[in-house]
Amino acid sequence: MTFEETMKTLEGMGTAQNIKIYKRHGYGEKLFGVSFANLSKLKKKIKTDHALAEQLWETDNTDAMILATMIADPDQFDDNKLEEWVNVGATYVLVDYFVSNIAAKTSLARQKMEEWTSSDDEWIGRAGWRLLGSLAETDPILDDGYFEGFLEIIEKSIHSAKNRAREAMNMAVINIGVRNESLKEKAIETARAIGVVEIDHGDTSCKTPDAESYIEKTVEHRRMKAEKAAAKKKKTAKNTATNVPQHP
Repeated sequence: MTFEETMKTLEGMGTAQNIKIYKRHGYGEKLFGVSFANLSKLKKKIKTDHALAEQLWETDNTDAMILATMIADPDQFDDNKLEEWVNVGATYVLVDYFVSNIAAKTSLARQKMEEWTSSDDEWIGRAGWRLLGSLAETDPILDDGYFEGFLEIIEKSIHSAKNRAREAMNMAVINIGVRNESLKEKAIETARAIGVVEIDHGDTSCKTPDAESYIEKTVEHRRMKAEKAAAKKKKTAKNTATNVPQHP
């Protein structure tokens, strides 16, 4: 799809109701109000088109910029390009999509996380803490001590951090807490030391998750899911063995 075709399609997918809802969530004034379901459909249709992503990113239209993060090629991002894009993020949704779709998939993920978590800027700080959470979920190389160090930083500084960065720090505690049993205990200790985390969600019904209870529920959900999968596998193996033809 060309840039013009993409923008026209996005505009046609938007709704006034979504615009109203998204603005309450801080999306900014320039947007069409496209649902995430429709953005995902466009992503599947376009696949990866980095040149188009660059054009969409320059529009300052939140819907177009979110789509840009979906179709951009992470391999095309060097240090300068990551800094360029992270400095544009002015909504928590846009920052989160940039982190999950691009920054977390680059070879610079750990380096940028360490830099961005040190930033006093609300959005760059959020990007760093969301990236830490992503690494906790996906990077098998990092040892527990690495994440424990960040739990200490969060405990000392979360209440003085800016609003949306503070929210991301709380989520990072959760992400670290569900990584393994040892970090679960450390993260819960941190959550208890921190206490209630106050987040201004604006004119929305969003609530800040309690890190300790969220960790416990997530770990239990994963345990039950794993048990069901194991039981299903065992049952399938048993049925397969029963149905094997018996040769004389």
